[in-house]
Parts: sequence; C-alpha cells; structure tokens
Amino acid sequence: MTAKPLTVVTGINRSSAPSSGSLILVNDLYRAMPDIRTTFLGRTPVDQAWKAAFDRLIPLSTTKRPQGPGFEHYVDELAREVGALVEQLRPDAIHAQYVGFALSLALSRIAGTIPLIAIAHGPEVMAAERSAAEHEAMNEVAAASTAIVTPTSVLADHIDRLTGRRFTDRITIIPWGIRLADAQVRDQPSAGAGPLSLVHAGRLDDNKSTITAVEALALTEQPHCLTVIGKGSLREHLQQRAAELGVRDRVQFDPFLPRAELWRRLPDFDAFVFTTSGLEAFGLVLIEAQAHGLPVAYSDLPGAREILEGTGVPFTPGDPRSLAVALDGMGRDLHRRKALAKAALRNARRYDITTTGRQLYELTLQVTSTTPDLGDHRSSEGN
Repeated sequence: MTAKPLTVVTGINRSSAPSSGSLILVNDLYRAMPDIRTTFLGRTPVDQAWKAAFDRLIPLSTTKRPQGPGFEHYVDELAREVGALVEQLRPDAIHAQYVGFALSLALSRIAGTIPLIAIAHGPEVMAAERSAAEHEAMNEVAAASTAIVTPTSVLADHIDRLTGRRFTDRITIIPWGIRLADAQVRDQPSAGAGPLSLVHAGRLDDNKSTITAVEALALTEQPHCLTVIGKGSLREHLQQRAAELGVRDRVQFDPFLPRAELWRRLPDFDAFVFTTSGLEAFGLVLIEAQAHGLPVAYSDLPGAREILEGTGVPFTPGDPRSLAVALDGMGRDLHRRKALAKAALRNARRYDITTTGRQLYELTLQVTSTTPDLGDHRSSEGN
C-alpha cells in the first residue's frame, strides 16, 4: 500500500515571486521534496509561473507592519488569519521559514500539536543579534519548534548561542542546494593570462559589501572588468565611487536578473567575486557560480569557508587590497584558474537541491512519526 503523502504548510511573508535568495530556494526546495503536498502562504502579487512549485498558494490579507509599536497586535492578527487556514488545512507539519520573523512567530503560536520545523535563512539571525525584540521573537519560535534547520554549522552555532544553548538537540544542519541539472558549464577559461572579466551578483547593501569589489579594481595591477548584477539602496553610491576612483569604464551595473537569465550569463565570465563582509547564511550564489565552472574569489567568512572547502581563493573580508591581490593572482596564472574551475565543479556537485529536499522530507517524516497524538490527527485528515 502506498504511503499517504505528507501535507505541509509553509510560507514567506513577501510577494510570491523569485525576488530573493530565500524565495528562490524555497521554490526549488518544495519542487524537489518527494511525497509531499505543500500549501504556501505568501503575499500578492503572485508570480503565476513560480506558484507551480506548490499544491496551493494562498495570499495573506493581514496588513504588514514592521517591528515597533503595533507589532504585537499585527502578529496577533496574522496568527488569527493563519490559524484559521491551518485549522482548515489540518497539515501534518508546519515549516516556519525564518526563526523569528512575523509569519514564523504567528505560526509558532497556533501550531498546537502540529510539529513545527523552523528553517533559518540568515537575515533573522542578523536581526536577532542587533535587536532585543527580534532576539525575543527568535527564542519564542525556537521554543515552539520540534526541530530547527540551518544550512551550515556556523549559522547553527549563532542560533544556538542566541537561544542560550537551550535547544541544541533540536538543531539539524541541512545544506542548501541548487537545481544542478539546469546549470550550463562554461567552455575552457579564456586563453592566456591577463585581465579578468569578473561578475558579482546579489543585493547592493552594506552586508554584501559590493564596495570592496569596486575599490579593489582601483588597486589591481591588471585592468580587470567587473559586472555588478543586482539592485539595492547602495547602487548610486557604488556608481559614484567607481567614478571617483577612475574605474567607471571598467564597472558595469546591471539590474536584478531572474535566475534563468543570470545562469545564462554566468558562463560568459572568467571568475565570480563574493564580497559579503558579515554573517552569510550559506552564500548560495557561490554554488551557482561554481556549478557554471567559474573560479570564485570569496570573502573569507566562516560560512563561505565551510561550503567551499578550499575550492576558491579567499581574501580578507572588507579589504579591497586583499581582494586586488587575489584577483591579480588569478589573472596571472591560467593553470591555477583552470584548476579552480575543476574544483568548483566538483564542489558544486555536493549541493544538489534534490538532496536538500530529501533530507528535509526525512526530517519532516521523522517529527510527524514521533509527535504524540499525530496518528489520530492524520487519520482524520481529508485530502
């Protein structure tokens, strides 16, 4: 007899479209999970192509309000809305994306006997480190969780510390992944030594520290060129800084690209530059670049170091001179660049989204099988 598929409620309190790494990841993840029916709670507008990953996609109607006055009232309203939905859907499990943001907080308050797996993405961890209110929210969600999933041991340790080491046994590390089958490996690296065609992709904000790459170009011995792909509040400042440093003709700024278009462009470059200066949950874009055969120069953060395992060229976070030295070294040594490209492909193969999906499914099956009274709940559930 075929086992009944698991039913899961999850969601991200943002427009239901592939506009960020977390949303793209979740879209891939639930496509890749076997034997599961997923209801996704999101916001309008809804990307019709994107919603195909889920069995149902339900837009939330409660008006969003950020942390501050009125936040608790907002979470209460959101809890009433999602509580009614969960009561109607009667899922086997809840996957609370982010450990402490408003939707995960609301879900943790209405879960009752339904096992709740909190899935960490990184921004909520940074928020909890700088805000007492966000810290309190993280602890509340962690306390209500049956399990807490993080993609790296580095992020796991941050959460463990922020929650006072009270939930260590609930933390499970499941590395993120990408749809490796869709990646197109570039041809051989450009012939000979010389200036590199570099690419950086991501949000243009302080933590991503794109300024490090721009300023590094003014310090390199070779006239490398950089394409910056993304959007954010610092775009104009980055453009001005490039002009001040006299490298404006070597820096091209392109808007945020849908992933399929970004992936089509990646093989056109010689190397990828990853400049994040603070906490990075996983750095999925590093794996995307490697899956396309690109050598990577990366900010030597613990999380990036963990997922790359020596397959890239590290530089000191936030230090343009250190990055400049790394780039010039890659430009001069074609043999090393070819070796890095091979190592990149080998490393990327470890991060297939199907593996992520299988591991999360197995964890979900485990917690639903061991939760008291769940058998009675499942037997009374409709389709």
